[in-house]
Amino acid sequence: MIRPEEAQRPYTVTELANEIRRELRPLTALLLKGEVSGMKQGSKGHYSFVIRDGQSLINAFIYADDARRVTTLPEDGQVFIFRGRVDYWIQYGTIRFIVDQVEFDDVGKLRARLDELKRRLEAEGAFAAERKRRIPFLPRAVAILTSPTGAVIHDLQETIWERFPNMGVVVYPVQVQGAGAPMSIARALRRCNQEQLADVIVLARGGGSFEEMYAFNTELVARAILESRLPVVTALGHTSDRTVSDLVGDAECRTPTEAGAHVVPKKSDLIARLGERGRRLDREISQRIAREAERLAHKRERMVQLLPSLVRQRADRLARAAGELGRLSPIAQVARREDALRERARRIDSAAASRLARSTNAFASRRAVDRLERALSERFAGAIRALGHREQRLAALSPDGVLARGYSITLDAESGTVIRSAAATKVNRRVRIRLASGRIGARVEEVET
Repeated sequence: MIRPEEAQRPYTVTELANEIRRELRPLTALLLKGEVSGMKQGSKGHYSFVIRDGQSLINAFIYADDARRVTTLPEDGQVFIFRGRVDYWIQYGTIRFIVDQVEFDDVGKLRARLDELKRRLEAEGAFAAERKRRIPFLPRAVAILTSPTGAVIHDLQETIWERFPNMGVVVYPVQVQGAGAPMSIARALRRCNQEQLADVIVLARGGGSFEEMYAFNTELVARAILESRLPVVTALGHTSDRTVSDLVGDAECRTPTEAGAHVVPKKSDLIARLGERGRRLDREISQRIAREAERLAHKRERMVQLLPSLVRQRADRLARAAGELGRLSPIAQVARREDALRERARRIDSAAASRLARSTNAFASRRAVDRLERALSERFAGAIRALGHREQRLAALSPDGVLARGYSITLDAESGTVIRSAAATKVNRRVRIRLASGRIGARVEEVET
C-alpha cells in the first residue's frame, strides 16, 4: 500500500509523452544505416517505411518537402544511409526516425542495377538507331521539360529565340532531382504528347553527380521516353556518364545551348538559303526558256523549209482524192451508163441497117423490117425508162439527194473526219456542218451519248 506521504504526484499521459520527447531531443542529425521495408506514400506526399538490420527495426518518415529534395526515393530491399532525428509522436505514442537526407550506402551496387537495366533495354532494341525518331527540320514549337528555376530554362529559351525569334516555346516544369523526380518527368512527357502543342521535346538539366542524375537512370523515365510519339532530345549537362535517358532518347546534346541549336535552325540562314534557291531557280528557268526558244526557232525554220513540200504533198493528195471522188460519183456513173446505152443503140442501128442493105427483096421483107424497127424502138424505150429510174434512185441515194431532204453531214473541224456518233466529239469542239446548200461552222455545247 502506498502511503500518502511517500506517494509522488502522478504524470499525466501528455506530461510523460513530453518528458520522453525532451529526453530524445538530443538525438538529432544522426546517421542511420539500414535496409528499407514497407515503403508507402501518403495522400499528402509524405513517405513512411521501416529501417531494419538483422536484429531490430525502427519506423521512419520522410516529409513531402524533404522527399522532393532527396537524391532518390528508397525502395524495399535497398540499403541506404539516412540522416535525420529521432522524434516521439505523442498523439500516437510511437517513436519515429524523421529522415531529411538519403545517401546510397553502396554506389557500386546501384551501378550494377543500372547496368542490368541497360542490358535489358538494349536486348529490347531500345538503343537501336533505326528506332530513333527523326527530329523535325522546322518545328511549330519546342517543348522544354526542366526545372522552372535555374539557368537551364533561361539558356534554352535564349538560344532558341536568338536563332528563331518567333519560335513557339512551351515549358513543362518538372522536378529533376529527388524522390519524386522520375514520376514528375514521366507525367510531363505523357502530358506533352497528349496536348500536342509542340513537335519536339527537350529534356534538360544542368548536370550533377551520379546520385543527383539518378532520376534520368530510372526505368520509369526511360519507358516514358520510349512511349513518346514526339521525338525527345536530352540535354543533361556536362556529365561523363551517359544516362539511360540519353541512350533511349532520339538525340543527345551535352548542354542546353547545344540542344537549342539542334532543334531550331537559324532563321537568317533559312532566309539566305531561300534567297539563293530563288535566284538559282530564276537562272534555271531563264536557261530553260532560252533552250526552248532556240528549239522552237529551229523547228520553225525546218517547218518553213518543209512547208512548200508539204503543200505540194497535200495538193497531190487532194487531187487524187478529187479524182477518186469524181470516179465514184453517182452522176459520173450515170453518165457512163448513158454512154454505154447510146453505144449499144448505135450498134443495134448499124446492125439493122446492114440487114436491110443485104435484103434483096425490099417488098418481101418490109413487114419483117417494120416488126424489127418496132421491137428495137420498144426495147430502146424500155432501156431509156430503166435508165431514168436508175438515175432517180442514184440521185435519191447520193449525198446531195440526202442533203436535199433536210439532212446534213457533220465533220470535225480539225481532222476533217465525219462524226457518226455523239461519242466521237466533245464539248467546245469545233465542227463543220455541210448542208444541201452551203456549210456552217459551229462549236459543240452539249454531248448526249
